[in-house]
Amino acid sequence: MNLQTLFQDFNPSKFIVHSCLLTFTIFFALRLDNSTNWSYWTVFSPIWVWKALVISGATVGSYVWWRYPHFRLEGEAYIHYKSMLISLALHLILLMFELLVCDKLESSRHLWILVFIPLIFISIVSIAVCIWAVKHERSFELELFCAVNVLQFIFLALRLDGFIAWSWEVVFVPLWIVMCLSLVGVLYTIIFAAILLRTPEVNAQQRRSSFQSALGYTFLVIPVLIFQVLLANKLDEDIRMSFIAVVSPLFVSFVTLILMSFSAKGANKWWFGLRKDFCSFLLGACPLLQEYGNIAYQPDRRTNGVELEQQMDKYDAHIKKADLMKPVLPIISIEMPD
Repeated sequence: MNLQTLFQDFNPSKFIVHSCLLTFTIFFALRLDNSTNWSYWTVFSPIWVWKALVISGATVGSYVWWRYPHFRLEGEAYIHYKSMLISLALHLILLMFELLVCDKLESSRHLWILVFIPLIFISIVSIAVCIWAVKHERSFELELFCAVNVLQFIFLALRLDGFIAWSWEVVFVPLWIVMCLSLVGVLYTIIFAAILLRTPEVNAQQRRSSFQSALGYTFLVIPVLIFQVLLANKLDEDIRMSFIAVVSPLFVSFVTLILMSFSAKGANKWWFGLRKDFCSFLLGACPLLQEYGNIAYQPDRRTNGVELEQQMDKYDAHIKKADLMKPVLPIISIEMPD
């Protein structure tokens, strides 16, 4: 078992985010189906855990940044720290939107268009953040999702408030466009992986990587598209399905994202002030885990007396052969004159 190989590209941030979203999706679907009587503040508990980890991680990272100035000279420390602050600001605005959504579902005392204002603001700001991330080679999945769906958020708010009477299939038009582009990307990865599999000049590592990418994006995009079709038909009352059945394709996408987080690079090293990869930090903080990961255990095999004697004879013969193969060096005695 090689823990360093397992966690060398592990991105703990993506793992936590996708796990929390998976749990929240299950809770929210069960609440819409009236399978539980939890309040929406309880249903949103995975989201609160996610935001609490973001705020605490940025707080600890900022403390380490200002407490130890010499850490700022380590590689791209300034870029990582700025990226963490930008992500924190976006998450705080997103937290405001989630609080408004939860309050709206509980009390219904304000319009949905007011609830979506923080999300629309994030979508506009995310365009500039995406440009900055591309310039500094940083990941921007959440920012890209918000930037390309700004029109979708506006349509959702207007439809929920009743200002427009479009069917949900029409309301989801911006998302249909995004999904069509995603399908084109999936088709490209599949074709590219097929070409590499039939090219003898490409090594096995590249073939395996391209095949895994094609497989991962397929299990990521196709279930989301199925979920979108089911959701539109469910809201238009064209089909009779429970919400847990409607969102079930999303479970495949979230599980795929969780698995892909073990091979996702680009984690910010300033969250919680780690300043190193998660694997290095984990093995350094847990010496017993490091010792276990570096030891290869083999099942015990009992041997009888005959087998033990044969093994000892082979060992003695190997030692004698090694002694015969040693070079003989002459020993020259040098005597000092009186």
